[in-house]
Amino acid sequence: MFARLSTYQGSPVPPGGDLTAKSEEIVRLVRDLPGFRGAYYLVDRETGKARSLTLWEDEAAMRASEDRAAEIRYEASQREGQRVISVDHFEVAFTTLES
Repeated sequence: MFARLSTYQGSPVPPGGDLTAKSEEIVRLVRDLPGFRGAYYLVDRETGKARSLTLWEDEAAMRASEDRAAEIRYEASQREGQRVISVDHFEVAFTTLES
């Protein structure tokens, strides 16, 4: 499995601010890309810094999604008043998720 980690900077988010307002729309766009396996969106409300982590079946799927992912990332960041700071790529060494 491979992962793309994108870092964003925006305005601070109030404690009661909704972090999921556009999530369904964004996830729907990414979910349709071949090889997509999951996503996380992490936010530091105080600083406005955020990260999105998307998971991909393999490196080929991640690389094949680059152009469309860049479009989605740009459109979402513009809509949310953020700027994209960086985009990094990783191989996932292991994963565990407890319920």
